[in-house]
Amino acid sequence: MAAQITPPSSSSSSLAFSSEFNVWKPMRCCFFKWVSQVCPRIRPSNHFRIKSSNGHPLNAISMQGGMDGSPLAKGINPEEQEEFFIDILDKEEALSTLSITVVGASGDLAKKKIFPALFALFYEDCLPKNFIVFGYARTKLTDEELRNIISTTLTCRIDKRENCKDKMEQFLKRCFYHSGEYNSEENFAELDSKLKKKEAGKLSNRLFYLSIPPNIFVDVVRCASMKASSANGWTRVIVEKPFGRDSESSAELTRCLKKYLTEDQIFRIDHYLGKELVENLSVLRFSNLIFEPLWSRNYIRNVQFIFSEDFGTEGRGGYFDNYGIIRDIMQNHLLQILALFAMETPVSLDAEDIRNEKVKVLRSMKPLELEDVIIGQYKGHNKGGRAYPGYTDDSTVPKNSITPTFAAAALFINNARWDGVPFLMKAGKALHRKRAEIRVQFRHVPGNLYKRNFGTDLDKATNELVLRVQPDEAIYLKINNKVPGLGMRLDRSDLNLLYRARYPTEIPDAYERLLLDAIAGERRLFIRSDELDAAWSLFTPLLKELEAKKIAPELYPYGSRGPVGAHYLAAKYNVRWGDLGGEDD
Repeated sequence: MAAQITPPSSSSSSLAFSSEFNVWKPMRCCFFKWVSQVCPRIRPSNHFRIKSSNGHPLNAISMQGGMDGSPLAKGINPEEQEEFFIDILDKEEALSTLSITVVGASGDLAKKKIFPALFALFYEDCLPKNFIVFGYARTKLTDEELRNIISTTLTCRIDKRENCKDKMEQFLKRCFYHSGEYNSEENFAELDSKLKKKEAGKLSNRLFYLSIPPNIFVDVVRCASMKASSANGWTRVIVEKPFGRDSESSAELTRCLKKYLTEDQIFRIDHYLGKELVENLSVLRFSNLIFEPLWSRNYIRNVQFIFSEDFGTEGRGGYFDNYGIIRDIMQNHLLQILALFAMETPVSLDAEDIRNEKVKVLRSMKPLELEDVIIGQYKGHNKGGRAYPGYTDDSTVPKNSITPTFAAAALFINNARWDGVPFLMKAGKALHRKRAEIRVQFRHVPGNLYKRNFGTDLDKATNELVLRVQPDEAIYLKINNKVPGLGMRLDRSDLNLLYRARYPTEIPDAYERLLLDAIAGERRLFIRSDELDAAWSLFTPLLKELEAKKIAPELYPYGSRGPVGAHYLAAKYNVRWGDLGGEDD
């Protein structure tokens, strides 16, 4: 097959993988080293194909013809092909750099998640040979002060090899800092000068991570795009949620970002899409014959998406009070998981094919109505001799706040596969335990021969598939089983895949996976603008009605299972919440 290397265009600041599959420089070492550990998605094969997180091959060179005299055109054997590709990657990597700028570097997210994720990628040799990391914020810091701050959050958590300290020192030497205002083109021009000095004339690919409040997204993008974008490689920007407060503000944010960036340059991150069990959702469904035929209204009675935290705002209520649990969790995390769960089989594992199917699901759903939603707010509670504060006891929260810290909702998908199946969401703070899971409750067995053995509670005889996203990642299927003995006594048992027992290696953090994909130009786990519009259209009418009518949330004690209204909502659709049993339910 004829092939050619597609050079980067100097006229475009966005050089991403397209249908031509341009050469991507970073992560050569990762191909060999990380494959058997935490990064199997990028690995060599007999033909040395690069693979991104969707498992889809990204050939190292373009397949559009041209190099008729190349070794490929002469039909060389696979071993020679691999050497040929490695030689290409070595040369390309030596001539290019990756510059990652963390905007808002002095904030908690950067210190606790982004820098540790970058170090983990470096620790596992998944970053290119030539890379640098710049922190940018208003706080006045030196390079050494930044290194001291982030060094306290770095851990060699994967396998605790003996060279951990050396790796930390090597990583920190590549970390630098520039102080500046977020709306200053002059300050970003200074950053650009520092970047160019470090890049030393090589082809530069630049990634900006916006770990900042949404009200300054546009200022930063404007300054970075005009003064600090790459002149000869790609420029990409990772944007953290929230993406607006409703349909109108989200659309305005997208419109303003697109003044300075193309859609292909914008990576809207939802870190829940990078979690291992969420990634495994499509694998479980589409690669196992046992599940795909059952994935419809014919066999599934309801689906539940449950998110609970066992702590409150605890001094950080200022941000939360402006958004609430519906905007913070349900409209993004849970709705994204629902779309992945319910989508039709995509044409391929290509990012656009998957995102197209997710958008179809969202557009098939009717907007939420007030009668299908319950909201709550936690109140103070004494338990075990300890006093737990209520939401409005937080000094950063207004005393008269009616912002919900809990919400439950019933959603429906109006298509042939899911017509009439309730999709229940529940999310809350200060509940009895921390957990995120997907629960699929199947229909009762028609004419069940063992109905008498279950008594009147047929729900106990219902099969249930549970995907526990966090903590203690697991997949288990509840089945009915005979208890050994002379009598006919039935028991509900679990077929259990507990990740920590089956896979002893530590699971990578979601931010590692998403950063790696952004560097690779893989967009499958990032949110497209039309997907965002469809998501907001489901929740905006409800949010406006709640705020216009000033509906007060139902109070529930700190550390409880949430407001009683959530149980009535489930009962309305003949559903019982799946997390109401024992600790392992």
